[in-house]
Amino acid sequence: MLCPKGPARHSGVTGKTKKSPARIVSLIASATEIVSALGMEDRLVGRSHECDFPPSVLNLPVCSSSKVNAAATSREIDRQVGKIVSQALSVYRVDGALLDELAPTVIVTQTQCEVCAVSLRDVEKAVHERVRSEPQIVPLAPMSLGDVFDDIEAVAGALGISERGGQLVAQLQERLEAIHSAAAVLETRPAIACIEWIDPLMHAANWVPELVEIAGGQVIAGEPGRHSGYFDFEDLLAADPDVIALMPCGFDIRRTRDESPVLPTLPGWEDLRAVRNRRVFLTDGNQYFNRPGPRVVESAEILAELLHPDIFDFGHQGSGWIPWSE
Repeated sequence: MLCPKGPARHSGVTGKTKKSPARIVSLIASATEIVSALGMEDRLVGRSHECDFPPSVLNLPVCSSSKVNAAATSREIDRQVGKIVSQALSVYRVDGALLDELAPTVIVTQTQCEVCAVSLRDVEKAVHERVRSEPQIVPLAPMSLGDVFDDIEAVAGALGISERGGQLVAQLQERLEAIHSAAAVLETRPAIACIEWIDPLMHAANWVPELVEIAGGQVIAGEPGRHSGYFDFEDLLAADPDVIALMPCGFDIRRTRDESPVLPTLPGWEDLRAVRNRRVFLTDGNQYFNRPGPRVVESAEILAELLHPDIFDFGHQGSGWIPWSE
């Protein structure tokens, strides 16, 4: 999953409805987590190159690949993505031959962002040209927290387990409401900068502002249900947030640490309130904040720990986040 964010929401399910036992290919990491949380992991027959949770799915055949060198620097990745997109090309490849061999009855993909994961267009082309099993294509389009829940129910519906989908959504919402209720009575609501890309700088939007609200904070940039966007460092200086959370799209904590040394080189970085007060944090944006699936709850828990460390401790330090100083 790479940034910047892409096109608008798409709704609906294409393809024929299958009544035989599902054979599922998930081409987006969040969907793999959704399928697993619904108790259907044993029906997965293929995954994307980015699907890595739960760890047991790593044994599945990989049906996609990226044209971008993910080992490059943040600046270079942004340049590569921009060049590909400017030529109206796809950032990813879909292995149509492998899909045909796997004979899926359901393929889950997305339409939220063409540079974050395999697009609906790529999947439809591969299915039309190569896949004889005539799979049902389920396109997810999470722009907000409500969309995440809608997508969970859409996957459950496509798999014939709608009731189970409703139960999962209710459980997730109940957990989020517990965090919200505990945070709502607190006297302070720290301002937080959620940075989704380091070089160039991007703020996190989509469902992240809603998670910040639930966790008892206020974002300095980014609107719920809108794509993430670039911003100038001068804007960060002007906002001077209480907390800064680095959550680069597709990066784990180690990779975020590797990319973060560019920030202290920016004039005025050391003067920021969050830097002076040692409230800058490195998070696992790949596993949490950039995955619109069941672990949005854990993402809210992490934010609560960063915003109100004296009140919340869900045990995510060390795995979901670490202080900048470590």
